[in-house]
Amino acid sequence: MSTAPYGVRLLVGAAVTAIEETRKLPQTILMYPMTVASQIASLVMKMQQDVAVLVIKGDETLESIFPPKDEQPEWATFDEDGTDGSANSEDGDAVVLPIRDGERLTEGRFALFSGEPDAAKAAAETPAATAEPSAPSDAPEIVAEIDYGSLTLAQLRARLTSLRLPDLEELLAYEEATKARAPYQTLLANRITRASAK
Repeated sequence: MSTAPYGVRLLVGAAVTAIEETRKLPQTILMYPMTVASQIASLVMKMQQDVAVLVIKGDETLESIFPPKDEQPEWATFDEDGTDGSANSEDGDAVVLPIRDGERLTEGRFALFSGEPDAAKAAAETPAATAEPSAPSDAPEIVAEIDYGSLTLAQLRARLTSLRLPDLEELLAYEEATKARAPYQTLLANRITRASAK
């Protein structure tokens, strides 16, 4: 077997390689954007890691030069810190509502907990046989049926989908005539509007 001169072998090898690369070109063109994107993402992640390492080293150095004080910020309170009784409560599960002008807030984000806590506690302490009905005798049937007086706003919201339009209107009229709690009135009025539109 005779060997061709070096130059001829070089030219034949270059030509075959060019033909092979030309055949791969469609696939290479399709993969090129993904390859570039993955290389850029890899570079960005590497830079983020390097920056994070530098920040950690800087924190460690600053802490060694200026040791942190063991002071607790005045806004940070913990259960163990309650010396005036504001952070601690006798019942660990109790939700303490904010008090403004001597009255508990029962509107806005606190409306979910705006049930009458004293009435609920008294009802729990009295036996069921001697308990009075939660609705007055002149209240609509739906009030007694769903025990409206003891429902929180969240419980009422969950029950609204099962009530008919006349029941909703009776509940709104009852709420306006008795406690007139704005979140309850708004919830009922909105549900009536949606039910009427159907």
